[in-house]
Amino acid sequence: MNRLQIVHTTGYRYSEGAATSFNEVRMTPRTTREQFARFWRVEVSPQAWTHTYTDYWGTQVTAFEVDERHERLKVVATSTVEVDRQAHEGKRVTWEDLRAPQFTEDMVESLVFGGHTDPGPELTSIAKRVAKEAETPAEVVAPVIAAVREHVRYVKGVTRVQTRAFEAWEAGAGVCQDMVHLTVGALRSVGIPAQYVSGYVMPSRDPVVGEAVVGESHSWVQWWDGAWLAYDPANDVVPGNYHVEVGVGRDYSDVPPLKGVYAGGGESDMYVQVEMTQLA
Repeated sequence: MNRLQIVHTTGYRYSEGAATSFNEVRMTPRTTREQFARFWRVEVSPQAWTHTYTDYWGTQVTAFEVDERHERLKVVATSTVEVDRQAHEGKRVTWEDLRAPQFTEDMVESLVFGGHTDPGPELTSIAKRVAKEAETPAEVVAPVIAAVREHVRYVKGVTRVQTRAFEAWEAGAGVCQDMVHLTVGALRSVGIPAQYVSGYVMPSRDPVVGEAVVGESHSWVQWWDGAWLAYDPANDVVPGNYHVEVGVGRDYSDVPPLKGVYAGGGESDMYVQVEMTQLA
């Protein structure tokens, strides 16, 4: 088991100031079968009215408004979480299980693809060819992830948060978000439910206890095989005790760490810093 502290600092600088702003923060680790959030706090500057709730997908949201003129918005989310991921196996669901009318109705939100998760015709064709030869849905996952990793190089700055999956495929480059969108879309294209997971990952696998290191906002995929199983396409690993889950949704638009609107002229510039510390 790992006990980790995460300090996620983010916000906006407004070139001409903001009269008011309305925002949502999703930066609090979830409590699941594999991790337990022992402590969390979200601090906002300028001081703001806040309201905390759990959204439809089970992600904790802190909503707030700043009702005064401000040149800069700063959010600091501090949390302590214990992570103890165990190896899980699916129940090896069959293609018939996935095609059952009641199942597809229950899982519709994890089956519909488009928008961010549209994989495009080439990757869709690859996924369908693999699925045609696979005896079970589980046998499709590894080849699809391999195709994504082989075709899409991890390169920052080529894509943006608004980039659709097939655009990253066409560019042959992207970041973890793009690889997850491609994987999610490809699996859904053959009827396998898949979800987008947002969170953090400690880049060092041998951190010094008590020493803060630069961490990363990160994302990975979950797919259904009688239970939700996870894989990190960008790092080519099953998420372990240095992965911290924050939110789950259909795609990135369901789980952005910070989003909002503001009243005022000029442009806004977002800044982000994540520090992670192994406590035990």
